Amino acid sequence: MNTPYGISTHTKLNYEEAREAIITALKQEGFGVLTEIDVRATMKAKLNVDWRKYTILGACNPPLAHKALTNEIEIGLLLPCNVIIYEADEGGSVVSAMNALAAMEVTGNSALKPVAIDATARLKRALDSLPK
Repeated sequence: MNTPYGISTHTKLNYEEAREAIITALKQEGFGVLTEIDVRATMKAKLNVDWRKYTILGACNPPLAHKALTNEIEIGLLLPCNVIIYEADEGGSVVSAMNALAAMEVTGNSALKPVAIDATARLKRALDSLPK
């Protein structure tokens, strides 16, 4: 289920359980959630479209963000690390996180690579902690 720009896992947890579990797992990896977008509510309010439960979390690890910003001030365009949670068609939930390494590669700044590797590893550990 991975993409060139993201890493994913399918969990048996329902949407609400998966949302709470990934927030807890992100905290354990040093991330806080700065933003939360309820896509379902937005689609309904703005377009009157019914949509599955789907949330976008803007997760930030301050030490990693500081390192990235110190090396490239414009990197804020790619921060924070987005994590999504949505109801899976086959039951349970899908939780995906951006692949920070893929995102940082567009900058061409090799000084960002260690930060991106660290961020991606932390996000992967958070995803891997969810029950399958």
